[in-house]
Amino acid sequence: MHARLLDKSEEELWDNFAESHPFSTIHQTSKWGHFQAHRPSRGKYWIIGVFEGKKLIGGSMLIRYLLPKNHCWLYTPRGPLARPEMMPHILEQIKKIATEENAIFLRIDPPLQKAINYDGFKTTSKGHQPEHTLILDLDASEEALLKQMKQKGRYNIKIAENKGVKIHKANPKFPNKFAYDLGKFYHILQQTTKRDRFHSHGQGFYKAMIETLYPGAALYLANYEGEEIAGAIITYHKDTATYYYGASSDTHRNAMAPYLLHWEAMKDAKKKGFKYYDLFGISPPHSKNHHWKGVTEFKKKFGGTHVSYQKAQEYPFKKFMYFLYRLYKALR
Repeated sequence: MHARLLDKSEEELWDNFAESHPFSTIHQTSKWGHFQAHRPSRGKYWIIGVFEGKKLIGGSMLIRYLLPKNHCWLYTPRGPLARPEMMPHILEQIKKIATEENAIFLRIDPPLQKAINYDGFKTTSKGHQPEHTLILDLDASEEALLKQMKQKGRYNIKIAENKGVKIHKANPKFPNKFAYDLGKFYHILQQTTKRDRFHSHGQGFYKAMIETLYPGAALYLANYEGEEIAGAIITYHKDTATYYYGASSDTHRNAMAPYLLHWEAMKDAKKKGFKYYDLFGISPPHSKNHHWKGVTEFKKKFGGTHVSYQKAQEYPFKKFMYFLYRLYKALR
């Protein structure tokens, strides 16, 4: 068994492997690496493959996150796609990159429900990926999907239908219309972030995400009385459609547009053969004042199965710098 960096010509080999791996998500595809490379604060990605002879049997996508004073940290999002005995081989390659890039630490967060503790890694609650989510089974009939929702969820979908809310998808193949739709989504998103007090990226981030991942990403918009009042970005990988980003306007909230928007996105995914709809992030069970409380209540109205993943883990390359970084984050 050995590990090495894959070059650009081997990205299809990696993507085929990721497509077949039971735990892979869109974050471990070469398109995700291309998308991250668009961001000035990141700008680089690598793919490390683990081989048995000539056969690819594991590995990981790796993203660079820049820090001040020529430092950075490295991240394998929803990875690695590897058995525990492969980790030393992957880490050997990552350490070489860490030296070249002046990295302080590595973060991993494989989507495992049963925790695995890797040697030298420290558990952290500061990961980027949600530790809890709700997943709907799209193999069920539309009637069954509606039935397993909370009564309020079904009711709100019906309200939106009765009020004449219309749902449409933006298409990046038509640049002018796509730019208009994206601008509308971003305007709604700015209202949402101000109202709910959370951070968003610049408009260029969402543009690059949809255009780079397409058709693995789609922008849905809800229109009411000629005005866009809700939007959502959905990603698609393997058998799962994932609600990645969402926004709702401060106006016409009684039209219940987000409920119909997600119902239409679920039905579209179901028609395309996807088996699951991942609502991508809810607050931990029994938490009373979590900052995701509001969005969690919204998502719970759609029903689904609660799934929990292990916490992220970090491996320090520069232990003192890592201590200072964690102290800074704790004091913010």
